[in-house]
Amino acid sequence: MSLLLLLGILGFILVIVLKKPLIISFEENNRWVNKLKRAKWFQNHWLSGLFLFSMNAALFAAVCLFFILLSFFVIPYLHILVGFAAVILSFILWIAITKAWKGTRWNRFKMGITGSSFYILLIAGFAYWMRELKPSYPGEDIFMGAIFLIFGMIAALIAFIACLVITGFSHKQSEL
Repeated sequence: MSLLLLLGILGFILVIVLKKPLIISFEENNRWVNKLKRAKWFQNHWLSGLFLFSMNAALFAAVCLFFILLSFFVIPYLHILVGFAAVILSFILWIAITKAWKGTRWNRFKMGITGSSFYILLIAGFAYWMRELKPSYPGEDIFMGAIFLIFGMIAALIAFIACLVITGFSHKQSEL
């Protein structure tokens, strides 16, 4: 498990370092990007931030649903592939929103912080869940539950930083 966490952190660092080439390589004529560019509401930093927030929440909910469905099947390591696909979809979503957004640097930051604040709420939820974690019967070991919540908080923090860096600090790179 710690190897996966280490690989995830190394992948995160790699994506942040290679942010500019990733954004530039994303198709300029992408149909979804063009729809967002033409939408008047999307150029409002609060509305686009709420859109990003809701897309992050929807992707998180879809992954949770997949994990619940996968618990009914005995297919080893499939949950890792679903998690990896969710990370790739998140980066594609964030890059598409970065490409479609046109505005000032400060408004871009406000849009990015509004959209990535979903992960801050997720961290707060995990922290509350950890605070309230109690054994369901005397003598139950809650260590694995606590480890799960700590990994969840770390993953949400990494997602918050990545989302904010890609959407909130990519000024001018989307226009190249």
